Amino acid sequence: MKQNTIFETLGKLEVSDKTQKKGRFSYLSWAWAWHILKQNYPDAQRKVYENPDGVPYFNDGKFANVKVGITINGLEHIDYLPITDNSNRSIPLVKITSFQVNTAIQRSTAKAIALHGLGLSLWIDEDTTKCWGTPDAPPSSNSKKKKDDRYTILINDPDKWDDMMNYVVKWKAKGLTWIINNISKEYIITKEVENQIKIKLNGKGKRTKKTTKR
Repeated sequence: MKQNTIFETLGKLEVSDKTQKKGRFSYLSWAWAWHILKQNYPDAQRKVYENPDGVPYFNDGKFANVKVGITINGLEHIDYLPITDNSNRSIPLVKITSFQVNTAIQRSTAKAIALHGLGLSLWIDEDTTKCWGTPDAPPSSNSKKKKDDRYTILINDPDKWDDMMNYVVKWKAKGLTWIINNISKEYIITKEVENQIKIKLNGKGKRTKKTTKR
C-alpha cells in the first residue's frame, strides 16, 4: 500500500471546527496549527530566522518581513511574511513594535505549516482577493463607514493573551489610558479584558473567570 506523503496526510485533516473568523476570511490559529502538527508529527520543528544582529526580522530600510521555517522529517518549508497592520498594510520600519513582530511570526508559523498541507485551502480565498479584489464589492469611495476588521482579544486567547499581558507589564509606567489606546489601534478590547489589564497594572477591578477561545 502506498504511504501518504506529509502533504497528503496533513491536507486531509479536517480543521474547520478549529478556525476563527476575521473579516471575510477564516483562519487556523498558529496555536491550533502547531498542536495538530505535533499530534501527527511529534518531531516537527520550527525555526524563526534572525538577521546578523540577532533581530527576528529582515528589512530593506523602509519595511520589514519575518522568515519562519517548519521542518518535518527533514523537509523544511519557509514562509516570508511582511510585518503589517490589521488592514494588511506594511508598517514603516521606524513604527514597528515588538507586539507586531510577534504577531507576524505566529501568523507566518501558521502559513509555513500550511505549506506542508495543513489548512492550506484557508489561504486560497485571501490570496485571490488580495490579487484580484472582490468582484461584487462596492467601490470604496461609496462606502460611508469603513468596516472595523480589528481582531477581538478574548480572555486567555490562545494567540494573543500572553503577548498582550507581557506588553502591559513592559509599558506599565505609561499608565492604563496609554496602554489601552495603543492596543486598541490594532485590537478590539472588551470590558472584561480591560478589567484584567487594570488588575495586571494595579490589582484593581473585578476578576473575571478565564475562558478559552474555541
